[in-house]
Amino acid sequence: MSTVDSFGAKDVLDVNGTQYEIYRLKALKGAENLPYSLKILLENLLRTEDGANVTQEHIKALAEWDPEAQPNTEIQFTPGRVIMQDFTGVPCIVDLATMREAIEDLGGDAARVNPLSPAELVIDHSVQIDSFGNADAIERNMDIEYQRNGERYQFLRWGQTAFDDFKVVPPGMGIVHQVNIENLARVVMTREVDGVNRAYPDTCVGTDSHTTMENGIGVLGWGVGGIEAEAAMLGQPISMLIPRVVGFKLTGEIPAGATATDVVLTITEMLRKHGVVGKFVEFYGEGVAAVPLANRATIGNMSPEFGSTAAIFPIDDVTMDYLRLTGRPQEQIDLVEAYAKEQGLWHDPQEETRFSEYLELDLSTVVPSISGPKRPQDRIELDKAKGTFERDVKNYVSDKTPESAGVSMEDGREFELENGAVSIASITSCTNTSNPSVMMAAAVLARNAVDKGLASKPWVKTSIAPGSKVVTDYYEKSGLIPSLEALGFYIVGYGCTTCIGNSGPLESEISQAVQDNDLAVTSVLSGNRNFEGRINPDVKMNYLASPPLVVAYALAGTMDFDFQNEPLGQDSEGNDVYLKDIWPDPTEVQQIIDDSIETEMFTDSYGTIFDGDERWQSLETPTGKTFEWDAESTYVRKPPYFEGMTMETSPVTDIEGARVLLKLGDSVTTDHISPAGSFKSDTPAGKYLIENGVERKDFNSYGSRRGNHEVMIRGTFANIRIKNQLLDGVEGGFTRDFTQEGGPQAAVYDAAMNYQEAGVPLVVLGGKEYGSGSSRDWAAKGTSLLGVRAVITESYERIHRSNLIGMGVLPLQFPQGESADSLGLDGTETFSISGVTELNDGRTPKTVKVTAAKEDGSTVEFDADVRIDTPGEADYYRNGGILQYVLRQMASK
Repeated sequence: MSTVDSFGAKDVLDVNGTQYEIYRLKALKGAENLPYSLKILLENLLRTEDGANVTQEHIKALAEWDPEAQPNTEIQFTPGRVIMQDFTGVPCIVDLATMREAIEDLGGDAARVNPLSPAELVIDHSVQIDSFGNADAIERNMDIEYQRNGERYQFLRWGQTAFDDFKVVPPGMGIVHQVNIENLARVVMTREVDGVNRAYPDTCVGTDSHTTMENGIGVLGWGVGGIEAEAAMLGQPISMLIPRVVGFKLTGEIPAGATATDVVLTITEMLRKHGVVGKFVEFYGEGVAAVPLANRATIGNMSPEFGSTAAIFPIDDVTMDYLRLTGRPQEQIDLVEAYAKEQGLWHDPQEETRFSEYLELDLSTVVPSISGPKRPQDRIELDKAKGTFERDVKNYVSDKTPESAGVSMEDGREFELENGAVSIASITSCTNTSNPSVMMAAAVLARNAVDKGLASKPWVKTSIAPGSKVVTDYYEKSGLIPSLEALGFYIVGYGCTTCIGNSGPLESEISQAVQDNDLAVTSVLSGNRNFEGRINPDVKMNYLASPPLVVAYALAGTMDFDFQNEPLGQDSEGNDVYLKDIWPDPTEVQQIIDDSIETEMFTDSYGTIFDGDERWQSLETPTGKTFEWDAESTYVRKPPYFEGMTMETSPVTDIEGARVLLKLGDSVTTDHISPAGSFKSDTPAGKYLIENGVERKDFNSYGSRRGNHEVMIRGTFANIRIKNQLLDGVEGGFTRDFTQEGGPQAAVYDAAMNYQEAGVPLVVLGGKEYGSGSSRDWAAKGTSLLGVRAVITESYERIHRSNLIGMGVLPLQFPQGESADSLGLDGTETFSISGVTELNDGRTPKTVKVTAAKEDGSTVEFDADVRIDTPGEADYYRNGGILQYVLRQMASK
């Protein structure tokens, strides 16, 4: 709560007779020329100025922002609210529940541990596609979801009753980011403070990197690790450097053959190439008004794929039309418009805004594209897709891989399954399911295909998982559901499904053929992530595509296909049918959208958003201030973070005699590090569950078991595609265990436990862009719990570096231009790191000395850069982590 107003910014805004306390940006000279995103940050600082964490100097530094300067000023940003999905949200609530017990142990009151900012959790990551291609699929999948996740859901219901200002959206309502923009986002927030009604910009961080979808409606926010989210819920500001802001000018209009998905894949490629890690991207210019809100949300959603912190659109008439369409109350709509215009947050294309860097895209130049086979930024123009696939597939097959294998299905289907076969075609992910233009285009393409007598190939697992029930409503009104279903595209659930690895198993005969012959089959999804090993354990190559192209690839049945020159099949008269013959006419698509979408669909769907169905309402819910942990639970367990903790911090120490747990290359993502997707019974996590009486069929996914640290630690660095360079030609979660003679191969978890028992600290060596991808707190939590004291890489992506510090792991960087390989390190060395103890004196050393002793007695020495970038991060590291820091703060009050 603010106690200082050095600039006299506090004032009153009258909206139709209702008065709101606001902090006027006009109080600061220069504020009017700031980018939209920095104006929001500036208001945040004005409102939270306390003379200590937020000072006059911080506020002036932001108001007088130099667009040319490299970021060097740390500010404390206090988000207005926090949003979570259930995979990342469960550990947050587990940690809060554990903190309630820990604060009692330190002599405090458990009730003090409460969200101090509004927190909402949407259960959307748990539904898997077990049943598909039939009318009962959605009910069957939801029944299985509740059977698998009942313990977690009971725990979340307890949290909803135990914690103040915490709400849960039950399963079956939609995907968190779509629910956020369609209902939860306020755009301008209000809160009673000291008896006065205060209005301020909606800012929101989330435990999923695609929180940036809200940037499309002018809400500043981004994905943070669960650890940062917990701190934000508990009133801790987020330390950040005032960023550079990239101005991205949009001109022209999307051509008839292209879609919003093609636009976003083009922007992703452009921004990755330009380099925007750690920067804000802001869209501006005359062309902004021509970008529909759904397209803005799709672009904002993909911000993590370009690497930017946020990718934001300002507030304008398009925003207001969307708020009206989605049924926001009139008083809220009036407040948003009045506040935005008063504070200079309303988009004026004539205004001369200063940016750090500039980019431009003429939308008329966008062409149909896909992206793959393993990264979102690897865009492929559709007319080059066949040739690119034929080149790339060579990396996924060996000399022994046959070109195809015969498959006989139990139901009588027989076919040859070839390398490149599309085994999964999934319309999934909030990126696209929130966008009526591409969702309706998929339905119209399906109708046109059915009219021509085309069918999906028999080996394709087809599915639609809408991001909200509104999609189903407008599909039903349009009358196009039967056409989608005729091609096997039945609604399978309301959740992320395939996009986060919940594609469910391939049919057993197909899976067996793939495994027996080591075939390189593919998936095509309208998602935002296609990293290796993410979509399905049997599928090596994954491609992102627009929803209509997902349907088209289900018809083609293979990635080895040229849509321009090869027919998809024949019509009833034997004429060849090409993609161009069934491609939807954008004018017709827009007409169907206009005729099918109504405000009542939003108000009806969201009117009972927190109520849930019979399954949710009939769950037995525990009560009480603290949670009664079930010692038999394999889903929710009390983590060890606060064991033996005292009010006094222990001094940080240098690292001596450390061994390398993994030596990794470039672009190691949090998907490679963090447990995600399904796992087998011969893995450490599988063995643990079997030992605890869980049958293989009930394993569920890593994500669903994020509340159990025993499962998660065993799955850390266990991705099936991770390549540890300590081993030759081996993929998966393996390393060398140097506690044993000769350093034999062992599972990462087993080796780490042996090191822990022997008192040997661990380090991880990495390359460029270490930790890119989704914000996954378990990538840091698992690293810490395995006994890793430091990670040394060439560069980091923002969230993971911050999360490592939040879990007490030291992030270091090789000297500029150097790498493990250039320094001659092969991972067999013993490492010592000195200079860390300087942190005990309240200073953060710029570098520390690393000495790597080789087996032959020689040494390699270098000065590693310490990537503790802010004083706040140094405080967290000195306390052993962010949670320990917050807990000590709360207990001392």
